[in-house]
Amino acid sequence: MPAPKNVFKENLAKGTLQIGCWLGMSDSYAAEISTTAGFDWLLIDGEHAPNDLRSIMRQLQVVQPSPSHAVVRLPIGSDWMIKQVLDAGAQSLLIPLVETGEQAREMVRATRYPPHGIRGVGAALARSSQFSAIPDYLQTANDQICLLVQVENVAGIAALDDILAVDGVDGVFIGPADLAADMGHLGNPDAPEVKAAIKDAMARIRGASKAAGILATGQEFIDRSLEQDVTFLAVGIDVVEFAKSMRALAAKYVQR
Repeated sequence: MPAPKNVFKENLAKGTLQIGCWLGMSDSYAAEISTTAGFDWLLIDGEHAPNDLRSIMRQLQVVQPSPSHAVVRLPIGSDWMIKQVLDAGAQSLLIPLVETGEQAREMVRATRYPPHGIRGVGAALARSSQFSAIPDYLQTANDQICLLVQVENVAGIAALDDILAVDGVDGVFIGPADLAADMGHLGNPDAPEVKAAIKDAMARIRGASKAAGILATGQEFIDRSLEQDVTFLAVGIDVVEFAKSMRALAAKYVQR
């Protein structure tokens, strides 16, 4: 019995558009509600949301049985964090702030068992192997890991071709907000210079036969990303959508 098949990874490799949403509420109940929406993937955010290993695992437990695929973004690209989240059952990871090809290679190694990497062999007691119920987990897990790296500053854009050349990187996600800030346009990812850099990066990613990803909020940004042949696209953030709905409801009925 092998490790569970990663259909999200398979769809990215085929170039099938995957539409997703960001989960930043750090709550399994909110995550479960989101699974009923019909997204292809849901991103459990460990970088900017107040998540820890246990809250990430609880969200994995409700997302994984659903039609939506769970992707986990870690706070940083750390081998011990990668090991823990993979053992908790994640199969798809988004690693922030990747700036060099060598860093990308290190992330690949952190997600693979020896001799192809350095992932610690502790699956016997881990959720990833269904607590040893998957006898062939160690032999088959590597092939089902989907590694997405986030390029979000000028250094990363400069090293993009080196990053794309790394075997084991399934896709590159462009971080528009951080890239805009690093280019001198804090809070303005729609600046012409930033838009041009993103367009060029997306073309290079797709040209290297890797999956190209981005978080786009607002219809114009979403439409532009689709025109640029994005492969995995997040079209919203649960925190933002909840806040907007609550404020609109209050504005409609509360007398001030």
